[in-house]
Amino acid sequence: MIVFDGIIFCLQQWGGISVYFNELMNRVNAHNISNEVILFGSSVPSQIDKRLVGINYRFVNTRYCERYRRCQVSEQTKLFHSSYYRLPMKDVPVVTTVYDFTYERALSGPRRWVHSSQKLNAVRNSNAVICISNSTRQDLLEYLPKIPPEVVHVIHLGANESFAPLSSNGGDLLRPFALFVGGRSGYKNFNLAVEAVSRIPGLDFVCVGGGDLRHQESRLLNQILPNRWRHERFVAVDRLNYLYNKAMCLIYPSSYEGFGMPVLEAMRAGCPVIAFRGSSIPEVVGDAALLLDMLDPLALTAMIQKALDTSERDRLRKLGYMRASEFSWKKTFESTLRVYEQLLGKPLLERNSKVET
Repeated sequence: MIVFDGIIFCLQQWGGISVYFNELMNRVNAHNISNEVILFGSSVPSQIDKRLVGINYRFVNTRYCERYRRCQVSEQTKLFHSSYYRLPMKDVPVVTTVYDFTYERALSGPRRWVHSSQKLNAVRNSNAVICISNSTRQDLLEYLPKIPPEVVHVIHLGANESFAPLSSNGGDLLRPFALFVGGRSGYKNFNLAVEAVSRIPGLDFVCVGGGDLRHQESRLLNQILPNRWRHERFVAVDRLNYLYNKAMCLIYPSSYEGFGMPVLEAMRAGCPVIAFRGSSIPEVVGDAALLLDMLDPLALTAMIQKALDTSERDRLRKLGYMRASEFSWKKTFESTLRVYEQLLGKPLLERNSKVET
């Protein structure tokens, strides 16, 4: 039995890791592979995908500092896959997924020390390690050069198939806008994006997610983009797809990413992408986006103006959609399944059976 440790659903309201594990759990369940999902508390959290019908949940009590402790698993456990850097109390094959090295690259102090200690300990004690990009794999081997390279597998993420071009031009956003999706902390370069958009008259700015705006963020927006900005704290997939479709471009100037799921979502929806040429981003977008070589507001403004040109937008939309088609959750699942099978020493799925998308 494959056991998924659902600790991530205690740690984030919604995010890329929750999406990733929902997709894995859904497909393992859909193919009748024996599995169990460990949850904490007494009810299924709202982050769990409603498609997960009939899955075997096991509810356990939350212990003090639960996220940092070894996971309690049943005797039937044959393989353990934690959603966030934990190890099991039972001696079974362990799979750990490494998402990025943001803490190590962008943070300092106790938060970094605690996170890094747990992450690196989990990696050292895993039988297989999944990295979500080659960039993350390179970082892993930098921080843990003694890890045998053969136990490290690169398996890219996918994007929800609900992200797709829309035929309707209607909706509630009537003026042209640039879109910013996700966190706004330092390395995400939110202020840079705001400043670049402010230099283009007639272009609004819409930011999505990342929690409530901080006082300094609201002040900046009101100072240099008065009456030209909007923040949507949390949106469902359909709403986000609409925003990708309506946006003139996605601005994603993050200086570090383990993968960069918003750029893949945007490309699937036919939204031109402008991002920084660093970490995993070139690996994901290929030649289907406009990439900044330096994090400069004038350079970003020039990129946005280029994306506003109709012919350039059409070119980027076409290239982006083609590039995004190379990534899918089906591929993610199939590659992950091969890792499970390698550790267990037996097939879990008949290869002539149809693997659902």
